[in-house]
Amino acid sequence: MPELAVADDSELAARLAKAAGRVLLALREETGFADPGALRALGDRRSHEYLAAELERHRPDDAVLSEEGADDVGRLTRSRVWIIDPLDGTREYAEPARTDWAVHVGLWQSGELAAGAVAMPARDLVLSTTGVKPAEPRPTGRGGLRLAVSRTRPPALARQLAKTLDAELVPMGSAGVKIGAVVLGEVDAYVHGGGQYEWDSAAPVAVARAAGCHASRLDGRALAYNQPDAWLPDLVVCRPELRGRLLPAILAATAAERTS
Repeated sequence: MPELAVADDSELAARLAKAAGRVLLALREETGFADPGALRALGDRRSHEYLAAELERHRPDDAVLSEEGADDVGRLTRSRVWIIDPLDGTREYAEPARTDWAVHVGLWQSGELAAGAVAMPARDLVLSTTGVKPAEPRPTGRGGLRLAVSRTRPPALARQLAKTLDAELVPMGSAGVKIGAVVLGEVDAYVHGGGQYEWDSAAPVAVARAAGCHASRLDGRALAYNQPDAWLPDLVVCRPELRGRLLPAILAATAAERTS
């Protein structure tokens, strides 16, 4: 793997996410898809090992919270914590025709998400907090809203919300790909009510906010990262002009779901 020059945090996040993606693409080629379970496990481990080693080399004083690493409770006393998902969308990674998997590298600093990058290696695409284009207003006359949902476990909330808004559900794999789709204008929103871990959304949310998108809990409360429990119950990411329409619809859909 070529040397990575020391960079500012956002540039480092982008470089590491892209390089880890290359590790994963090479592993796919070398290993093949005959044993999907083994490929998933090996991909998780190889990408984590690469990212952990590079962060230790470039940012040795920072803590790391990774899906594939043992949780270091000392991170709660640090002012800088890298929150990484070495392979988001492991199911899709082990399917040869799918591109909806990602690498997440995010930085939490002093209570806020400070930098982040989402690499989509099979699309040769990296979205980061440096250089991401502002989300443009939704084109008039485009038709109904499009909501990104899990391709294997679409939550009941999303189905209820689709009815409320007369929206189309668009199945995708990785959470980073779903949030990236909002940033890129491929969908209008990603609404998730089934719970995730911090590493599933930290880097993608940092990128979405850099693009001017709205990101919050379903009830509009702020998303909090580097918490004692890394479980994050819910979130919504949407194009900025849809916030005023979407959040009330989510509350209505949530109420309807409880009474159904």
